[in-house]
Amino acid sequence: MVRIYTKTGDKGQTRIIGKQVVDKDNVRVNAYGSVDELNSWVGYADSQLTEKTVELHAELQEIQQLLFDAGTDLATPADDPKHDFIFDAKSTKWLEGKIDHYTEVAPPVQKFILPGGSQVASALHVARTITRRAEREVVTLQGTAEINKDVLVFINRLSDYFFAVARYANVLEGTEDVLYRNSRPVFR
Repeated sequence: MVRIYTKTGDKGQTRIIGKQVVDKDNVRVNAYGSVDELNSWVGYADSQLTEKTVELHAELQEIQQLLFDAGTDLATPADDPKHDFIFDAKSTKWLEGKIDHYTEVAPPVQKFILPGGSQVASALHVARTITRRAEREVVTLQGTAEINKDVLVFINRLSDYFFAVARYANVLEGTEDVLYRNSRPVFR
């Protein structure tokens, strides 16, 4: 039997790729931990899909795969001789195509919208905010260690994706976005 516990964490430490032991509040652990949290939330959002939004299933699962790759790269010190970065710019290009499509099919918006709408859209808006936090933590990591820059670009674009796909989920569900009442026109 393989045990999933190592007891390293009993002292507030964890082992990263390359076998280096670091504190659990290390900036690297925070960065890939937030990406892992996001991955879990995307799985939750996927589980909430309805008959009207089920078309999003395959791409949400693809995003989970890509987030696992991104987390692996964030957990890998750049100087580790046994591991190469696996994440590349193709994934960001794929996301940009999705963002453009969903922006095109959703009603034009000139003002800020409140996160919400349908249950699926609401879950996707939560994914957007988790993505923004993960991005901040990846930027912090970038200030202390060399990272795969393609991961940061992808995470930045991913929050835009979740905004666009949340709006599209509302379109599919027949739910209107709610405009922030004090917003001036910001999108032109």
